[in-house]
Amino acid sequence: MNVFMPLAVAFLFTLCLTPVVKNIALRTGAVDRPGERTVHSGIMPRLGGLAIIAGFWTAVFLTQRMTSGLWGFFAGSMLILAVGIWDDAVRVKPWMKLVFQVLAAVCVMAGGIQVSFVTNIFFGGVLPLGWIGYPMTLIWIVGVTNAVNLVDGLDGLAAGVSAIAALTIGVIAWMEGMQTMGMLALILAMSVLGFLKYNFYPAKIFMGDTGSLFLGYALSVLAIVGLTKTVTVISLFLPVVVLGIPILDTAYAIVRRYSSHKPIFSADKDHLHHRLMAVGLSHRNTVLVIYGVSAILGASAVWISILSAARGMIVMAVVTAAVFFLANRVGILSRKAIASKPDAR
Repeated sequence: MNVFMPLAVAFLFTLCLTPVVKNIALRTGAVDRPGERTVHSGIMPRLGGLAIIAGFWTAVFLTQRMTSGLWGFFAGSMLILAVGIWDDAVRVKPWMKLVFQVLAAVCVMAGGIQVSFVTNIFFGGVLPLGWIGYPMTLIWIVGVTNAVNLVDGLDGLAAGVSAIAALTIGVIAWMEGMQTMGMLALILAMSVLGFLKYNFYPAKIFMGDTGSLFLGYALSVLAIVGLTKTVTVISLFLPVVVLGIPILDTAYAIVRRYSSHKPIFSADKDHLHHRLMAVGLSHRNTVLVIYGVSAILGASAVWISILSAARGMIVMAVVTAAVFFLANRVGILSRKAIASKPDAR
């Protein structure tokens, strides 16, 4: 019951609250209209992330013991919630969202959650980071937060990828003896799955920036505690494997826009999901393919975490090579923009 109850609360609360949030979004005008980054043709209610956040924190408050780290995580979540609702309602400049993300990261660090050391890959042991750990933590949290936000381009895409990542973090943390952190990750996964019923293609509601920013923020924080606390070489790379899809997509979006002399925060239709649809996959199949790749990366991360350092690095190299090969095949590594095509819907 200690395991089942938190997960049931998170799933059922989010499942029941999402239709309520949908009506609120429609009544307040918090809707998404077709634009440069979107592939839908009709007006859709946003704010779905509000249900995910409510489901997650309701389950946490009712079933978990609050610590200073969790209170910092909660305070940061409320800042993300505030800027997410603001953006879903009236749109916010990218720099303003960045300010809120930085403040949210500061809240987490104030609660004692940060990257405090890295494994010495040459001589073993650890290298304490000291004050350098603060900017590293800040960059990681802000980076992953925006990476998940950029992936949110198709029905159910960001939600499904985030659920898989949260499940992977939960399994690895549990295996490493960090049951509390593992439970938090599993609660997050169940909250997202409760929302996904209404968000999978064809979606009835979008999570909006309220949801995508929170999921990126939550995953970045959980990864710090659940994946980087073991003194192994592999622990350095596990977060990148688990969050491989959003990190790779965002990294090449930055390179692509910079090389094309476009603003880093500008919108385009050259993300992974756009590339897959351009080669002929349907909306639904594109999402399912990315789910499959995310699941393979998640399973690889779990496998790597139980291998010796040498074997883990070999598997890591194979997985990395496979990801780059597939990315090149669908053209995500290309600087050439894909041709415009009619709306997939």
